[in-house]
Amino acid sequence: MEKDREKTPHLRKPDWLKVRLGAGQGYSGVSGALGRGHLHTICQSGSCPNLGECWRAGTATLMILGDICTRSCRFCAVTTGRPLPPDPDEPMRVARAVREMNLRHAVITSVDRDDLPDGGASLWAETIRAVHAASPGTTLEALVPDFKGSRDDLRTVVEASAEVLSHNIETVRRLTPQVRVQARYDRSLEVLRTMKELGAPRTKSGLMLGLGETEQEVFQTLSDLRESGVDIVTIGQYLQPTRKHLPVQQYVHPDLFARYRRDALAMGFRYVQSGPLVRSSYHAAEQVFPLEPSER
Repeated sequence: MEKDREKTPHLRKPDWLKVRLGAGQGYSGVSGALGRGHLHTICQSGSCPNLGECWRAGTATLMILGDICTRSCRFCAVTTGRPLPPDPDEPMRVARAVREMNLRHAVITSVDRDDLPDGGASLWAETIRAVHAASPGTTLEALVPDFKGSRDDLRTVVEASAEVLSHNIETVRRLTPQVRVQARYDRSLEVLRTMKELGAPRTKSGLMLGLGETEQEVFQTLSDLRESGVDIVTIGQYLQPTRKHLPVQQYVHPDLFARYRRDALAMGFRYVQSGPLVRSSYHAAEQVFPLEPSER
């Protein structure tokens, strides 16, 4: 892999990927609430290019169960190592921060905690319930790890009743062993199917482009997600966090992202976000679509 990185030429970032960094009142308010709560965000840990836009709008994606992950995905900027024990006060601190930020929609994610017997599912459930209790008018997306495919752990989280249950497939089948070293493509599909079977009202997944996938592989992955009952899909450009991570193989043109969106909607997805700067939680509040009576 080191040799592969050396052989890969550095690609110049195109103009459509340039973003405005920001401060402002909303940005400062979110930053202040997170700091007072001693909370982590994937916005920071994951080096998200939309951090300025989202924080100026007064929204953020909170990351629970610490900021050290037990897995070493080769696209991700989150630190890998031995995590600290879970903080039993974290659910209430997250709930207070969401209430202080006065969010109409909150997104919560976590590192993988393969060191814990339940993968962190019980703390996940406590956090969802604490947020709903503190902010009854706030809808919630839970962007969860795969819990090693455990149906019991997934049930624990689903029964806490987040409005959106999300798990990212991240890349196409062929590239999964390189990109998500300890994950499995079919296990992620099974996680998404299981969440729907257990009663999740809306399920969601996300896909990165620019890692060497073909257009046909992207269409196949979208088809696999739809066949697994996924309602919402996000498609964005992979950006290399550091030189130690996988290099970008291609900067996908916005026109192709637009075509993927049209094709995904034609497959039956209820909501699709597709563009170079799209990340899993981008414009997430818009994705809480109304449920039909039969879906409630």
